[in-house]
Amino acid sequence: MEKKLLRFKLNGLEYEIFINPKTLLVDVIRDHIGFTGTKKGCESGSCGACTVMVEDMAVKSCSVLAMQVEGMNVTTVEGLEKNGKLSPIQEAFLDYGAFQCGFCTPGMLMSATALLKENEGKVLTEEEIREGIEGNICRCTGYNSIIRAIEAVSKGEYKEG
Repeated sequence: MEKKLLRFKLNGLEYEIFINPKTLLVDVIRDHIGFTGTKKGCESGSCGACTVMVEDMAVKSCSVLAMQVEGMNVTTVEGLEKNGKLSPIQEAFLDYGAFQCGFCTPGMLMSATALLKENEGKVLTEEEIREGIEGNICRCTGYNSIIRAIEAVSKGEYKEG
């Protein structure tokens, strides 16, 4: 199969790479570019470990052909920190112990970031948070610390910069 040129931004940097048109976004991110924070879990769109943001919307990168992000902005967990400083949700996850094994954490952070951006300035309820992260499976934490961390950021307890 003939390779096609893909142009897109990843974590603010422009990339141009030739790929097989059937290559999944998760494989471009991990194998072609080398950002390994995005995890490959179930590879069927069920677990959310591969969640990234495309134009600020949470998407499961194992369910998206890379060619679908042509000309778009993609953000991975590596793109959350700015100038060596963790984002508010990353800080809250640390403070609230919202991780254990860490495998789901990158995808969970991306879903939480998208949820918070979508609801900027709004204090989210537990139900809204649970609904916002329902596509992400965590087998270790029981979700309570994750929910508390997201809630704290939505209340403005953590700020950028």
